Amino acid sequence: MIDMAEGATGRRFLFLLASTRSEGNTELLTRRAAEQLPAAVEQRWLRLGELPLPPFTDLRHEGQGGYPQPEGHARTLLEATLWATDLVIASPLYWYSVSADAKLYLDHWVSWMRVPGVEFKPSMAAKTLWGVSVLTTEDHAPADPLVATLRLSAEYLKMRWGGALLGTANKPGQIGEDLGALERAKTFFAG
Repeated sequence: MIDMAEGATGRRFLFLLASTRSEGNTELLTRRAAEQLPAAVEQRWLRLGELPLPPFTDLRHEGQGGYPQPEGHARTLLEATLWATDLVIASPLYWYSVSADAKLYLDHWVSWMRVPGVEFKPSMAAKTLWGVSVLTTEDHAPADPLVATLRLSAEYLKMRWGGALLGTANKPGQIGEDLGALERAKTFFAG
């Protein structure tokens, strides 16, 4: 468990908004949880849709000895990822998993692990991965694949899995009616 009161000064949260709509229910729930962080905790918010990544190409077996240095938005996201102590992927549930933007971001981790001089995998082991998602049903079982995608990604890189904050909403702004999710948001980042 993380004690957010002690040692909070060194914490840096990267919030990766992976929805196709701005200020959707998942983003609103994420912002509600982030409001609870101590003022000393640095926060950076990036909308993946505004930082489009190139299609991922798997070069692991091409005999090139590694991946080239990322450029453009990929460089921005890599640097932000390495900057953070805590990564929060805020993705609505799309077809039982993370959004296409979130999935593409995770796919790029494969290349970042192999960029000479980046030391991505060892750097990630010191971080915590969190997930936030809103789905249209009160039965949160359909979000199990989304949660597993994030949890297993964290485990693979030996990251700490912070957990998933799930809420229920359909129409824009409807997350305000999920009092249980709003209550869970108050203590979510405390562990």
